Amino acid sequence: MSKATKVSVGDVAPDFTLADQSGTPVRLGDLLGEKSVVLYFYPKDETPGCTIEARAFRDSYDKFSAKDAVVVGVSSDSVRSHGRFARRHNLPFLLLSDPDGAVRRLYGVEKTLGLLPGRVTYVIDQTGTVRHVYSSQLRATRHPREALMVLSALAGDRV
Repeated sequence: MSKATKVSVGDVAPDFTLADQSGTPVRLGDLLGEKSVVLYFYPKDETPGCTIEARAFRDSYDKFSAKDAVVVGVSSDSVRSHGRFARRHNLPFLLLSDPDGAVRRLYGVEKTLGLLPGRVTYVIDQTGTVRHVYSSQLRATRHPREALMVLSALAGDRV
């Protein structure tokens, strides 16, 4: 039984294509180049922790944009569910549908207690290199803060 390889800091982020909340295919590689990507995996639309996390990303969205970063959420929910979730909470970023969990497995995002899909955020720089990984099932609002701190540090490196 082979264990999924976890994507770690310094790795090149595996490329993938998934449908967004409007059904449009989105390829990670197409988002990189001019922008960094904050890729966050979350368990399920409309659950308390995931809603709090999505709103925290929404409320910080201008800060991410100012740092030339795009936010992308991924869960196994359907395109339709993502569309409702994005509209209900005014989410200005992409939500990608990973119905069979293939991208989650590609990144090695583990389940919590073997049951609940993990909550993991990756900060990927413009070259496609993973610069930070933050994993916490319970501290949902810390994900955007962690990502912003890393983006600030990366911006400082380029000055």
